[in-house]
Amino acid sequence: MEQQTDRQRWLQPAFTLVRPAEIGLTRLQARMGATGKRFVMGDATVTRAVVQLDDGTLGYSYLLGRDKAHAERCALLDALLQQPETRQLLEEKIITPLAAWRDEQRQLRAREIASSKVDFFTLVRGDN
Repeated sequence: MEQQTDRQRWLQPAFTLVRPAEIGLTRLQARMGATGKRFVMGDATVTRAVVQLDDGTLGYSYLLGRDKAHAERCALLDALLQQPETRQLLEEKIITPLAAWRDEQRQLRAREIASSKVDFFTLVRGDN
């Protein structure tokens, strides 16, 4: 059997599912006016997963929604980000591009909103 190269280990890291992805509900709480009395705003579905790398490092993920594969990938990324040898590569290849994409999407949305902004003002006519 051939020895795995660093690239192969990066593409297919060995891990086990400690807690396979499972879907549940969480209660969302809010406060009146951000500082007032707390109330239950509603429920949301959450998917969670836990993986363990061969060296014992645990990775956890909790995310909104019902995507089990996404939760397992996030848990694996969490574990790999704790490894000094893969952290830099993940930062360069995944985290930085995703952060740039998110910022671009936010700017596009802000421009969309700004283009439809209506300024309301009161005209004072002087006849009191």
